[in-house]
Amino acid sequence: MKTKHYNVFVIGSGIAGQTAAKACVASGLTIAISDKREYGGTCSTRGCDPKKIVMQFADLAQHSNQLKGFGIKKSPKINWKAVQKFKTSFTKPVPSSTESDLKDLGIDLYHQSPKFISKNEVMVEGKTISADKFVIATGYVARPLEFEGSDLLKTSDDILNLKKIPKSAIFIGSGYVGMEFCYMLSTLGCDVTMIEVSDTALTQFDSFLVEKLIKVLENNGVKFMFNTKPTAVKKLKKNLKLTYEKDGKSKTIKARKIFNTAGRVPAVEKLDLENAGIKADASGVLVNDFMQSTSHEEVYACGDVSSKSLPLTPLSGLQGYIAGHNIINGNSKEFENPLVPSIVFTKPQLASVGYSEEEAKSRYKNVIVYKGDTSDWYNAKKEHAEAYAYKILVNERTQKIVGAHLLSTQANETINILAMAINAGMTIREFKKQIFTYPSYTNDLKSMLKDDD
Repeated sequence: MKTKHYNVFVIGSGIAGQTAAKACVASGLTIAISDKREYGGTCSTRGCDPKKIVMQFADLAQHSNQLKGFGIKKSPKINWKAVQKFKTSFTKPVPSSTESDLKDLGIDLYHQSPKFISKNEVMVEGKTISADKFVIATGYVARPLEFEGSDLLKTSDDILNLKKIPKSAIFIGSGYVGMEFCYMLSTLGCDVTMIEVSDTALTQFDSFLVEKLIKVLENNGVKFMFNTKPTAVKKLKKNLKLTYEKDGKSKTIKARKIFNTAGRVPAVEKLDLENAGIKADASGVLVNDFMQSTSHEEVYACGDVSSKSLPLTPLSGLQGYIAGHNIINGNSKEFENPLVPSIVFTKPQLASVGYSEEEAKSRYKNVIVYKGDTSDWYNAKKEHAEAYAYKILVNERTQKIVGAHLLSTQANETINILAMAINAGMTIREFKKQIFTYPSYTNDLKSMLKDDD
């Protein structure tokens, strides 16, 4: 069988892979892309974008619930089928439009997960393909859970495609995805239980704010079970039965649906990387600052699957650009992790940027910690919000803001203001001189930095 050859073979059609491919084809190189799923990647088809579309209806219901008795007589009834139809109007066109755009650029497309068969060859669609360079941009997949009946578990893909809101659901894992969807389903009338093996949720976020968010979700009907280890799942007539261990005892719980939200891992298992001598570990394909494999100089990795990434679309695009640039021009552009805000889209939202309190105190001699519960401030009271709180960290010597953590209904926007302040090296005095709209959550940020100089 004749081997087909390309200058660059890209594995994965998300933002990272597309960006690298488009940069290379614009320089006259021959390019092919392969993807085992629909083209377009996770974010636009089964991740951030559709998630935000469906979750806004939970936000509407939650806001209405907060204002019952203050002008709202009853919460709106959500037509879930109509919600799904609306969501699909965004996601359905993505694969075909992505393929059309790539084909128009002269890029060949393959629809299967390739497997490396040598250092410069892959097998895909029954064909042997060779390339001068490879770009691995396969993203993340749900972390597999290893216990009896784990194949019965559903993932976030299934949540986004639910035909109706289930009567009950169990989530295994309280990271971003688990917390966001347990909030959504509980708000829309589902009886939700969150199971977590550790002693709290969202361990990468500030504990002061996480505790407040947990309390809000509990009031919303979510039952949290920490220090709990799932051991088996069994299918019943209508429900699924989960067996778990807690406090040294084995117990069971039933629900209509059980979701694996125990995190995501780099999607490398099916690539047979060992056949090409490409090293990877739990962090992903091991790369240097040029996004180049540390063990195979003709291979680059970018986006979530690289060892230098975070699961954020803007970062994936940046890494894809750097990988493409370095393939074209030689390794001349290095990746430097930018300051990246993180957000959990519950209600209230939990946001973070810069250093945690522990990181700041280990880095600087003296750190000023501005911290407070502001649920009695105007912006929270006018919404009858259950929680509004913050923690902002300042290097005492320079008076510069070095970390910020917010819990509010507008945290996804206001955290960007603090990200800009940190990037600009702003001091407290400089930040408090800014004039913002009033009364706004952004303007509240100045009041959080209490001391006036």
